Amino acid sequence: MDTTRKVKKGVGGRKKGGLKKKPVSRSMKAGLQFPVGRIGRYLKKGRYAKRVGTSASVYMAATLEYLTAEVLELSGNAALDNMKKQISPRHIMLAVRNDEELGKLLDGVTIAYGGVVPKINPALLFEKKAGKAPKTSKSPKESNAPKEANSTSKDVEP
Repeated sequence: MDTTRKVKKGVGGRKKGGLKKKPVSRSMKAGLQFPVGRIGRYLKKGRYAKRVGTSASVYMAATLEYLTAEVLELSGNAALDNMKKQISPRHIMLAVRNDEELGKLLDGVTIAYGGVVPKINPALLFEKKAGKAPKTSKSPKESNAPKEANSTSKDVEP
């Protein structure tokens, strides 16, 4: 008998009867929460370019995830400042407008139900009354008051 037998291979190059490997998504390989495959599909379907590289969708997913995390962190802080547990569109708008870089990125964007950033024109604020001036303590050297006539000076005769 022939002791050397060829092992037949099954589907996908694995041995017949062998275990199939669990599929690993590109998002999991990249360590991202955003769907890399879906973003890649949208890039191809949108016809933004004739050809789309494999790393383009990974890069875009990572960028979108970072921006989302940044906005959520700032708007969560705004919600806590207003003593709320839920993030509302108002909190998102306040977070975006108070951050310099995000405000520049989303300059022409309108956030529905966000309201406006609170700002009071300085001309509308109350001024202090001009009746009494605050007292300032000056040293005797800086005083502009005339000297007393009863001073003990060598030049003055009694």
